[in-house]
Amino acid sequence: MIGNRYTVAARTIEAARAVRSMQAPVTCALIVLCCLIFVTGPASGLNPSYGTGDALLLAQRAYFRRWGVIPADLFTGSPRAALTPATALFVHGSWVHLLGNMLFLYVFGAMTEERMGRVRFTLFYVGCGYLALVGYAAANAASGQSLVGASGAISAVLGAFLLLFPSARVTSLFPFLFFLPLRFPAWVVLPFWAALQWLAAGRAAEGPQVAYLAHVVGFALGFACAWAWSGRKTRVKPTPAPAPEGENQP
Repeated sequence: MIGNRYTVAARTIEAARAVRSMQAPVTCALIVLCCLIFVTGPASGLNPSYGTGDALLLAQRAYFRRWGVIPADLFTGSPRAALTPATALFVHGSWVHLLGNMLFLYVFGAMTEERMGRVRFTLFYVGCGYLALVGYAAANAASGQSLVGASGAISAVLGAFLLLFPSARVTSLFPFLFFLPLRFPAWVVLPFWAALQWLAAGRAAEGPQVAYLAHVVGFALGFACAWAWSGRKTRVKPTPAPAPEGENQP
């Protein structure tokens, strides 16, 4: 028993060291955390403690209601409900939901984190994700449907990426072009994606299964934050060029 605990502790320390040594440790840590929470929760179907069949479905509903955002409860003044926009960022409803979000976070998060810095990126991710879910809840205040997922926070990352790296090439798949992988600059792909989310949010009615409005709010918040921070560029003192060998003193 002691040996098993020691092995688990050693592996945890090794994983933490590996994350710290990465170029984008916050992005990698967010991906690992979301994956661990999903795998151990009822939505993955891998944890036998939640049962199977109807028992599993009931466990999933209870799990989402506990950790997800319920718009009808959010503005009641309950402290527990006020925390749900933060906890919902790390909960996902299905494998497709998880893998899609983590792919976007992996592609766009690393460069954004490197430009912002670890601490600022962490606050940015959680803060914008929280406000994106609150914005969706405010627009659907009567809904009793649970809302989970990191889409709002990741949409904020996309908005920031658009402002910070507008010329970066992004590989995209378009159905009307037979899903051919094509590379376009971010200033073409990301506004097109945001426009699709806005159109989808306008067509959604009575508690949509996908919170498109949270995507729109997150994208706008991310772009605005990046714009505000980019105006505070620190001045770097120019370093004098080294003298040629003939000018060096002996």
